[in-house]
Amino acid sequence: YGPSDGPGDQIVIHQAYTLQYSELHEQAAWVLYRITAEQLQTSVSRTDDFRPDEAVALGSALLEDYRGSGFDRGHMAPVAAMAWSVEVISESFLLSNISPQEPGFNRGIWRDLEARVRDWANLHGEVFVVTGPVLQEQLPRIGPNEVSVPEYYYKVVVDLQPPEIEGVGFILPNGSADQLLGRYAVTIDSVEAVTGFDF
Repeated sequence: YGPSDGPGDQIVIHQAYTLQYSELHEQAAWVLYRITAEQLQTSVSRTDDFRPDEAVALGSALLEDYRGSGFDRGHMAPVAAMAWSVEVISESFLLSNISPQEPGFNRGIWRDLEARVRDWANLHGEVFVVTGPVLQEQLPRIGPNEVSVPEYYYKVVVDLQPPEIEGVGFILPNGSADQLLGRYAVTIDSVEAVTGFDF
């Protein structure tokens, strides 16, 4: 796992994604999921049923943590990649899979990157993704549970299909990512250096 392992941190396994919940920051330190071209052929309607994750032993963030904060409830495992089943898309709205994002970021370049990853899944047949906030000390907090507001988000995308393994990383600033998407592409080693995780 990584250096964010702390008191109360927990690995949580859902049907279509797995995460490590950071109790200190009240959100996932990382979320791992797989997207296949086959899954993307099915699309069910959004459920928008944001709710706490009862699988988090010490309790996840709550809806009131985000209410009136000015931040979007940004998905880590994205809705559009989970739309192949009603149960799976509903699980994507668990608050363990959510992080506070600036509205322009969530609805702009973050959404664009999620769409690009789906394009890669269609092109390669399958990709694996690890994504999350860059969690560190002394971040701003929102809500009664003091959910950390990250300054940066990362995403690592890997194609493990033959003939060769390919991968790319991204590090994007929360709220000020106004360059072309390619400007935020980095090596996976660079993401490891920033997050402390070994992918």
